[in-house]
Amino acid sequence: MKQTTVRLPAELAEATEAAARANGTSVNQFIIDALASEIQRLRENDEFQARLRRLVEDNKAILDRLAQ
Repeated sequence: MKQTTVRLPAELAEATEAAARANGTSVNQFIIDALASEIQRLRENDEFQARLRRLVEDNKAILDRLAQ
């Protein structure tokens, strides 16, 4: 597992703590669940997938030029 630091505005941090408590989970688990849910939503979003494909193609072109 990778550890990272996230800086949250005070109001969002308080809301996160309250929601985690009400959900019966730790703040850490609440954030993991929220991120996993958002990533799944993006994976199912056609517009996001199209942007992602363009980004991959653009980066591949740049890397190909660097490799020459």
